[in-house]
Amino acid sequence: MTDVSEVVASHLLDERSATIRAVVACADTVADDWDGGATTDRDLVVPPFETTLREAGLPSALADALAGAVDASGAELRAPPVPASPYVVVASTGPVLRATLPEGRLVVRLDVFAVERDGGVRYVRTGSEPRDVLDATLR
Repeated sequence: MTDVSEVVASHLLDERSATIRAVVACADTVADDWDGGATTDRDLVVPPFETTLREAGLPSALADALAGAVDASGAELRAPPVPASPYVVVASTGPVLRATLPEGRLVVRLDVFAVERDGGVRYVRTGSEPRDVLDATLR
């Protein structure tokens, strides 16, 4: 039996890599406005990233990607996902897609930022390829 999270990740990498690449490009745009390769100011990460994603039409594309991934896994959602919470949210590390499946809670993260803690909080850009930023788990 194939793991649902593996099927979801494979589907997203095969069928939605352009969407993931667009998310990565939005993260690059946000990070380009930082002074240096990192920032300690969350307000320079999440709000501008949300705006950049919205301007690129990505919340809807991410909701569609989630629906397609769930469908590819053979599961069904009770309702079509919407481009807002609880299905699509923007965390300090990047977009998080969530769906409740019969087997558990599917959580797909696109970790385009990392939070480093070393006496303080620092946000840095991570991964430039879809495979580098994608994490799908069933909890």
